[in-house]
Amino acid sequence: MGEEVEQLKQTPDSGAPASLTPAQFLSWKRQKDANASAQRAEAARKREEDIRAGVVQMNGRELFVNEPWVFDNNLY
Repeated sequence: MGEEVEQLKQTPDSGAPASLTPAQFLSWKRQKDANASAQRAEAARKREEDIRAGVVQMNGRELFVNEPWVFDNNLY
């Protein structure tokens, strides 16, 4: 059992690069940010569709944007 631990310490992770260059990190970071942005945009689009279909309850801001007549005090 002790030999296995020593061998694991001596061998690098399977296929992982020993070091990461700043250019590689920036490339990874841009890709990660782009993926996160795309997921947020998709979630916002789906929420808008659900609101229009009446499937989900609107919060105050969404209610003001979609049904501003609710906040019109001239009706009273």
